[in-house]
Amino acid sequence: MIYEYKVVPAPTKGQKARGIKGADGRFANALEAKMNTLAADRWEFLRTETLPSEERSGLTSTATKYRSVMVFRRPRADDASAFQPKELEHPKAAELPAPAAGAAAAASNEPPLTSEVDEITPDRAVVSLSAEGDGKDHADVTDISEAGKKRTDTSEPS
Repeated sequence: MIYEYKVVPAPTKGQKARGIKGADGRFANALEAKMNTLAADRWEFLRTETLPSEERSGLTSTATKYRSVMVFRRPRADDASAFQPKELEHPKAAELPAPAAGAAAAASNEPPLTSEVDEITPDRAVVSLSAEGDGKDHADVTDISEAGKKRTDTSEPS
């Protein structure tokens, strides 16, 4: 991944805010404010460096001063390597689990035996709801929502 970098001068003065006391707290608040401002533009804080800087001192001489800077980075917008689609893996037929034993009972229109390992499918749920009813014939039920409605219509009000 290719990044672009931004280097900004570190704050030298603290920033007042409600509830913050002392020079240390104000300085930390100034750093936090600077970092959050840049983070809103997707800049990730990387590190702080103190580097020498030669500056003019008077008319003819120079002096070395040390400056603190904050280094930020973010992924470049035009970087094609930032987008890496992943290929989905499909399980092979040999790796697929065997069908549940209760599936054969559902196919033969018999009420299924419910166990914790049987998978509930919509067809089995319709058969199960029809079989649990109040003794009325629910063979005309073709949809699970219809079976649920008929079951609630025939149940006693509470």
